[in-house]
Amino acid sequence: MKINPLKNTTFNPYQKQIQKSEDIKTNVQQPDKLEISSQAKELQKGNEIEKARQEKVEDLKQQVQDGKYNVDSQKTAEKMVDFWSNRRM
Repeated sequence: MKINPLKNTTFNPYQKQIQKSEDIKTNVQQPDKLEISSQAKELQKGNEIEKARQEKVEDLKQQVQDGKYNVDSQKTAEKMVDFWSNRRM
């Protein structure tokens, strides 16, 4: 049995893979892009409630650092008892 070689000497079984890799190299990928809506920008600014809360926290921090903040242990204990008794019911 005689096997005749292919007449076309330019035949390359991996031609499609080579072409794909060349296409990938030539394609320049676009950089990632991020767009923030105007509503999201408004939310990032914060609101009056958050600002007031932050001021209160800063004031409490300052009182604690100065030693002027006193905790009422009786009220704290009452709140803890209320919390745990309501939770178990």
